[in-house]
Amino acid sequence: MVVQTGGGAMEEPHILIVDDDAGIRGLLSDALRVRGFRASTAANTREMDQVLLREAVDLIILDVMMPGEDGISACRRVAAKGGPPIVFLSALGDEHDRVLGLELGASHYLPKPCSTREVIATVRAALRTRDQVGEVSGMKFTFAGWTMDVAAHELSDPDGVLIGLTDGEFAVLRVLVERPRRVLSRELLLESARGPDSDSFDRAVDVQISRLRRKLRTPGDEMIRTVRHEGYLFVPTVTRR
Repeated sequence: MVVQTGGGAMEEPHILIVDDDAGIRGLLSDALRVRGFRASTAANTREMDQVLLREAVDLIILDVMMPGEDGISACRRVAAKGGPPIVFLSALGDEHDRVLGLELGASHYLPKPCSTREVIATVRAALRTRDQVGEVSGMKFTFAGWTMDVAAHELSDPDGVLIGLTDGEFAVLRVLVERPRRVLSRELLLESARGPDSDSFDRAVDVQISRLRRKLRTPGDEMIRTVRHEGYLFVPTVTRR
């Protein structure tokens, strides 16, 4: 299974499995990869946070009962930051637990035990729902008082003044705001913004970032942080509407 990015590049949906049971992590990751997904795993929410900082994740399969921070608390944090959709996977399967999970922002709630086929079908349904919501919303993002209207190809400052961006600057900014608080490599930014056949070099991304910082009036790392030897991280909380 592949999806098309905003810049035309084709990539596998990235699913993060968070469960303290190594057997479940292995079983689900193998099943996802066989069906065309990219899968990463985490044994707890601390490891989950590390993956989310490093990489873009399209959906999280999250266990509820884990040592340390539980899945309910983690779901609340991820949803508050506008993170990826969450599918709960839990031995707690009564109505109260399911309703609580859904009210906290989870897309679906699967009680254990369940088959890998059911998990895969639920993941696909959650990704379809995410994409449909994005289309209906008109693809508007807000961050630190700024508004980015993808459909209209417009960026407005906190006072409502339109800021002129080149196509390249707009494409790079879109990739950043779609994946906030995650370190994105130059290769990912370049491929997502311009497609895999671009003959530009990494330096082209550095130039776009420098121009964006000036236009966003944040010349340093306040809004777009440089992560040495890794890439860039978009700092503000982003809301999609």
